[in-house]
Amino acid sequence: MNKKVFRNLSYGVYVVSTLDGERHTGCVVNSIMQITSSPAAIALSMNHDNFTNSCIQSSGQFAVSILSEHSDPSLIGQFGFQSGKTVNKFENIDFHIKEGLPVLNDCCGYMICKVVDKMETSSHTVFLGEVIDGDTIGTSPAMTYAYYHNVVKGKSPKNAPTYIDEQENTPEETASLQEPVSPKWVCGVCGYVYEGSIPFSDLPDSYICPICRQSKDKFVQKQGGL
Repeated sequence: MNKKVFRNLSYGVYVVSTLDGERHTGCVVNSIMQITSSPAAIALSMNHDNFTNSCIQSSGQFAVSILSEHSDPSLIGQFGFQSGKTVNKFENIDFHIKEGLPVLNDCCGYMICKVVDKMETSSHTVFLGEVIDGDTIGTSPAMTYAYYHNVVKGKSPKNAPTYIDEQENTPEETASLQEPVSPKWVCGVCGYVYEGSIPFSDLPDSYICPICRQSKDKFVQKQGGL
């Protein structure tokens, strides 16, 4: 089976926030869908290994900040490629409080939810949240999962429900990889592929990954197409 067919489904890119006691925390997710309009309810899928999962379980609430195509990509690195258990993800982040929960300023809309039910799978919890508040912010279009992969050139954390191992290739892709291809520089933390016009070796030492903000020395050279 070619798992990349799932990328034809419509997804967004969101930062889900909640509380760890009185401390703000959160993570990036891409699997949220509206369940009903009245009362308004959404479903959120989150990996058991995400620290945010246990915090939602304890607090019974969460907020969704909907990232736009113009949102700073480093937000995805800040919230998606490190653990809130050991890092204050809201440090140096612009946000405001709605119904006691943090909402990013750099987004195109938000929803505040109260957990009313949940379903457990082998790897993820599906939270059913009643939307108690929400609004749009600005006019920028929402970032889709396809936009994130095709334009931002970002990768998904392994905890994401839509994660695809890029080493799993279709027979056609495997055949194409046998053709000579140029090596590429890939961020060893988040998987971002550098495709700029300046040769990677000529970039200044101050260069950082636009997704996870890691330094240039975290990039590794890999054969193109991987």
